[in-house]
This record gives sequence, C-alpha cells and structure tokens, in this order.
Amino acid sequence: MATIRVRNGRLMVDFVYMGSRCRELTRLEDTPANRRTLKLAMKKIEAEITLGTFEYSKFFPKSKKAEKLSEAKKKVDAVKSGAPLFKDFALTWFDEKQIEWRQSYKSKVMTILNNYLFPRFSDQQINKITKPDLLEFRSSLAKVKYGIGQKKLAASRINQIMIPLRMILEEAADRYEFESPYRNIRNLKEQKPEVMPFSLNEIFLFLSAVRPDFRYYYTVRFFTGMRTSEIDGLRWRNVDLERKEIFIKEALVDGRIEETKTTGSKRIIRMSSQVYEAFSKQYVITGGWSDYVFANHEGKPLDYRNVNRRIWHPTLKRLKLAPRTAYQTRHTAASLWLASGESPEWIAKQMGHSTTEMLFRVYSNYVPDLLHKDGSAFEALLQQSEIESGEII
Repeated sequence: MATIRVRNGRLMVDFVYMGSRCRELTRLEDTPANRRTLKLAMKKIEAEITLGTFEYSKFFPKSKKAEKLSEAKKKVDAVKSGAPLFKDFALTWFDEKQIEWRQSYKSKVMTILNNYLFPRFSDQQINKITKPDLLEFRSSLAKVKYGIGQKKLAASRINQIMIPLRMILEEAADRYEFESPYRNIRNLKEQKPEVMPFSLNEIFLFLSAVRPDFRYYYTVRFFTGMRTSEIDGLRWRNVDLERKEIFIKEALVDGRIEETKTTGSKRIIRMSSQVYEAFSKQYVITGGWSDYVFANHEGKPLDYRNVNRRIWHPTLKRLKLAPRTAYQTRHTAASLWLASGESPEWIAKQMGHSTTEMLFRVYSNYVPDLLHKDGSAFEALLQQSEIESGEII
C-alpha cells in the first residue's frame, strides 16, 4: 500500500514495485489539494501495477530507478509470455547458426548485432517487435554516417544489416508461435555495381607503367579473373606450372585463409601464355622462401587495402585512366574471354560461376564489336544461305 510522506516541504510517495521499495520525491508542495491529487495518481499507479501495465518511466521519468525497473519488468514479461528478449534470443540464434558460417561471416554478423541491432532492440521482448518498429529502424539506418568522408550507408549495406534481423525474427516466430513482423518487407533497391572493364590497350599500358614488383601480380589478375581474396591467398602448392593450372581452393579473408566464397568458387583455372610467363618469373622471386605466390617482404600475404592505396590508384591516376576498383580486373577477364569467342560454359567455370546467366547479364554490354552483337552475324548467315540455295532476291 502506498503512503505519502513529506520531505523538505514537498510530497513524497513511498510504495513497492517489482519487489523493490520505491521512494520518489515530487514537485508538489504539502497542501490538502496536492495531497488529494497525489492520492488519485497513486491509485492509478497501484491499479496499473496490479494489471501489469505500469511503466515506471512514464510517471517518474527522471528517477534513477526508472531504467533498472523497466528492464526488470521486460524480463518478467518475457518469462510470463514464454518469449525472450531480443538480445537473449539473438545470442542463442548466433550460437546455433555459427557452425554453418565461415569465420569472416561470423565476424560480420556479430558486428551487425553489436553495432546496429542490439542498440535498438536489445531489451525489447522479441514477440512485441512490430512492423512499424522495423521500418523505423531501417529508415534510421539511412541517416547513419561513417568514415572520414561521413558517407551515408548504401542501400546494399542497409540490406545486409536487415538480413540477420529478418532471420532472427523468423526463427523466433517459428519457435514461439507468433507472426513475424518482417512479413512483406522487401529489400531496398540497390544500385547496380558499375562495370568498367579495361581494353587491351589499357591493360598493356597499365602493365608497362605499374611498379615492376607488381607487374606479374596484375598480369595474373587481368588475365585470370581471380578475385582479390583468391589471388592474395594463393599459395604455391596450388599452382602447377607443368600442367599450367591454378587450383582455387581457398581465399584470404580478413587476414585469414578460409575456404572459397562458395562451393562453385572452387575451380581450376587454365593459364594463358601471359599468365604462365608471369608465374614462372614470380616463382624466381617468391617460390623459394614464401608459401604465398605474391607476398610482402616478410613472406606474408599482401594487404589489399595497402596495395590499392599505394599501387593501383596512383598508377591509374598517373596514366589518366578512369578511376575504378581493382575488382574491374575480374570484369576485364570475363569481357575479353567473351569477346575472343570462348565458350560461355568454359568462361563460367574459369570465373567460378555455376551457370552462364551472370555472364550475359553483366558482361555482354561491354564486349567489343568483334562479337557482332548488332545483327550483322545473322544477316550474313541469311545471305550465305541464299547464295547456297540460289535464291537471291
């Protein structure tokens, strides 16, 4: 039962909530009218405590007890309903799922949990999270800025953050039998990555101007289409100079050697003459003392950020070539293979794609005219057929 006391001429309430004695000093002076007002307020508080709807911070927003008691109430409500708090379930989910993931993806998910999801949903009962909560959270991500340039998060990054949130909510909904609030929330439309392959003239211009100790590195990149993580993690034991083959079995991710991105990424790349010559010369440089084909002075893998900053971008700038990411070497290899008339199935295998669909969807617009994509090849076929049949109009 609540009691009303007086301290320094002001009214104070004394009551018990969540097993804790609560004494809160009000701004009301000790007058008969204020006592009546406070008694009515305390009756409402006691009723809400009985019903389980009392929110301490609503009545006493500046109280030091408000946050602690609010968290305690959430935990009690979670136990009563059988559904846990978001953070508790998310950690359980992460512990169960991590056996399926590479170490690099575990780190990415934990970063998303700690930096984005826990600050927003940590102490919220998971079955009480609503669709408006999710949409408001996603909208707030678009206002987040990062880095020296204070750039805003791209749609692709926001989608990446929302994916674990969706997975957590859907799993919780299945276990605790409630409808997932994520239903009918679609990914944000992402801007397609720009494809800027090099021409052959640009390739040879770049290779002639790049720092000599990186010439073989970029030759392999331009003419194999290897991903950055694949070439940086390439070890001599996976290079067969006699058979002229490169075995892609692993990749360097966040400084660690891991399995390739997907099962389809495991493949054998055939060396062209330029690539074979580059490997042969590189073997003289690192083959006798480093496990890695392309290594720093300590024999350890290259740091791609450092290479991009000190080698790649400065070379492009010096040659006045359009700025672009080093990933464009992969796009270049695919475009050149298509332009030379290589089998799309063979190209897909060299690139580590399971089908040819991506080749035509991504690269076909950038293939030079020698593919005759303008209808002239079909016209020539018709003319040849007419000549052979003698039906010339």
